[in-house]
Amino acid sequence: MNAVSCHCITCGDDGVPMRVLRIDDTRGLALCESGDGQHESVEIALVAPVVPGDTLLVHAGTALAHLDGAVA
Repeated sequence: MNAVSCHCITCGDDGVPMRVLRIDDTRGLALCESGDGQHESVEIALVAPVVPGDTLLVHAGTALAHLDGAVA
């Protein structure tokens, strides 16, 4: 992903850019979609505030960063 490394040094997995579709503020979750159309519930507490349309870097079901201008 551009010059930013998205590789986890702990488990070896890569972060996945995902686009936010809906927010569940009560539970602190977002329904997100990856570039290949897969949907996943994602924990968003670390990167709040989040709004539909945002693109997030997701690893292990947790959003780690906002990806400004990225396309999932």
